[in-house]
Amino acid sequence: MSARAEREADLAVWCLALGQFIAYAALLYSFPALLVAAEAGTGWSKASLALGPTVALAVAALVSPLCGRLVDRGWGGEMLIGAPVVGALGLTAAAMAQGQAGWVAGWALAGVAQGAGFYDGCFAFLIRRLGPDARAAIIRITLVAGFSGTFTYPAGAWAGEVFGWRVALVMFAALLALFGIAVNAWGVVLLRRGVRAGGRAYADPPGMLARAMRQRVFWLIGLIFALVYVAHGIIITFAIPLFQGRGASHAAAVWAAALVGAAQVAGRVLFMGWGRHYTLVGMVRANLLAMVAAALVLWLAGAAPGLIFVTAALQGAAIGIVSILRPILIAEILGNEGFGVISGALAIGVLAGAAVAPWVGAVILDGAGVSATIGAVFVMASLATGLAMFVRRG
Repeated sequence: MSARAEREADLAVWCLALGQFIAYAALLYSFPALLVAAEAGTGWSKASLALGPTVALAVAALVSPLCGRLVDRGWGGEMLIGAPVVGALGLTAAAMAQGQAGWVAGWALAGVAQGAGFYDGCFAFLIRRLGPDARAAIIRITLVAGFSGTFTYPAGAWAGEVFGWRVALVMFAALLALFGIAVNAWGVVLLRRGVRAGGRAYADPPGMLARAMRQRVFWLIGLIFALVYVAHGIIITFAIPLFQGRGASHAAAVWAAALVGAAQVAGRVLFMGWGRHYTLVGMVRANLLAMVAAALVLWLAGAAPGLIFVTAALQGAAIGIVSILRPILIAEILGNEGFGVISGALAIGVLAGAAVAPWVGAVILDGAGVSATIGAVFVMASLATGLAMFVRRG
């Protein structure tokens, strides 16, 4: 590409990074940030409220293979532009719901936006457009998007207290509609202009998903990351009640939850500096082990509540690096060709894991308490770590 095309590609990546920041803030972190206010305002149980985001992520899992195919067929840009529109409509519907059926229906619509507009769709679009150069772009995007939780937890808690949870959720919908569409559209236009100026758009050879599914490593990767995102989903959804359950004040719990996002960025910065010295598989194993340690530290926080900040730092840094490693690992082990449909299929496990996390976490938390919830997270992270020992290159 020419120097101008390279500058435009760089600007496009930063635009898409801001789009991911907005998408995750509105469509993922808004619920845990507003959970306390919504529970008080509706009188519904945590499990009833969590059913909305659970259905959303289940819908995202169902549509993710289709979204991957759309990327491979050249419709990734339109998908990224349209996702904030659908997401804003879904959040608005959820905010206006007077009963649980409307609440779930609104989140189901938001789930379509999650499947189309979260990391998997964005990264597949980048890999199709940039090929090997997408690795650096993915890291930059996750650096920016990693701050979405840091922003959303305190902002959402404040907005929910001042304006009420319904107005706060509409504010997140407005953020998607007003800014998410614009930055994604700008990024897509700039990237496509760069391709016309000499960049490369990867094609989609037929049969790539079937070939990948015949490999044991495909299923192993899917199971590992499904477990990871169940465990992580429980932590981020119920971070505030879990931290308070270990003796922390509400204010300390909010700020510790916000630290998870900042720690994601810190972990990614460390990866940029040191990641090249280690194998991808080795880095995956090390970060899964850090998640095991995070759950153990949270258990110990019952005796020293300040340890919740250590848990947040470990959990955030580990998931921050893992979110970078997952698409890179898929591309390097299973190939760039057909990446959209392959990563879309593997995203089913990730999104399904994240989908069941709020409901599973709510059931355990309401039924068995904080300690049992932490124990469940510990077991899932440990199992994922053990399975990662069987992943091999090639």
